[in-house]
Amino acid sequence: MHLKRRIPVAILGATGSVGQKFVSLLAEHPWFHVVALTASERSAGKVYGQTVRWVQESPLPGDLAQMVLQPSTPPLDVRLVFSALDAGVAGDIETHFAQEGYVVVSNARNHRMEPDVPLLVPEVNPDHLALVGRQPYGHGAIITNPNCSTIGLVLPLKPLHERFGLKQIHVVTMQAVSGAGLPGLSSMEISDNVIPYIHGEEAKMESESKKILGTLKGGQVELADFDISAQCNRVHVLDGHTECVSIALHESVTDQQILEAWSAFEPEPQGRLLPSAPKSAIEYFDEPMHPQPRLHRNLGAGMTVSVGRLRPCPVLDWKFVVLSHNTVRGAAGGSILAAELATARGLLDRSDGGSA
Repeated sequence: MHLKRRIPVAILGATGSVGQKFVSLLAEHPWFHVVALTASERSAGKVYGQTVRWVQESPLPGDLAQMVLQPSTPPLDVRLVFSALDAGVAGDIETHFAQEGYVVVSNARNHRMEPDVPLLVPEVNPDHLALVGRQPYGHGAIITNPNCSTIGLVLPLKPLHERFGLKQIHVVTMQAVSGAGLPGLSSMEISDNVIPYIHGEEAKMESESKKILGTLKGGQVELADFDISAQCNRVHVLDGHTECVSIALHESVTDQQILEAWSAFEPEPQGRLLPSAPKSAIEYFDEPMHPQPRLHRNLGAGMTVSVGRLRPCPVLDWKFVVLSHNTVRGAAGGSILAAELATARGLLDRSDGGSA
């Protein structure tokens, strides 16, 4: 897809951890051009570079550093807004923008489970974009990005569910400290430690997976019919969520059939050559020590999900390990890919979510 000009966009909540990642990833994006950054009332009117506590590895882009922060309210001179707002304030603000005709791609949890809102992983459920045609916002829309740990889980599950049918899932996560946002956990809390509780995380993984892997029927999502249990832990890793997954399938299959399902997976974003789509959405490793966060979290510019250690499970059927970059694929990068898919399908030009 070739655009005649870059699309102006805004980032809501640009000073936080996810907002900064949006700024970093969008600074030189071929389709989108950041023309507005917003923040809380106490920061609005200040210069971004003098206000933000920049924690990204890449330098703060000079042109955006000079941008004056605006309040997180319409009007903004854009059609598309990326929301990195905290869930405590995101719900009403995102609804207001949608009501005013903006397309909102949100990383917050507030609207995820609403029946007319796509909970989108572009490689997994692109057809769910059609849900926006049921939203009461006219030319506006809300599209949501799932929880960071959910995204890493559902990508390798998608081809297995499609081919063999999932019956039961058990997942144990080891989640990076960057997922806690800023200022995050103190060193006294996380150093030499594992914290076996992340507020709301297990329930989100369990409910969101069923919606994402559900079937669109009659303009609504029929939740996937499998049992899922999640246990979530915070560990002393900077970026990259590791997940140990066990599954039971409706069919008896071999390891080679599972590996073939992963290798043959050909999602829509890759077929459309979307800018943020990695060449391989799923990368399998034969080495028994892989995947590892430090070695593999940045594959595909942080958008590839790494999988390894496929082996029989004595309780269910099969088990394996999944690794995904939680602030790229699991947050800003996933949201940007969702916006690219929406753009390619013509959503920015239409109000019914139809395919372009």
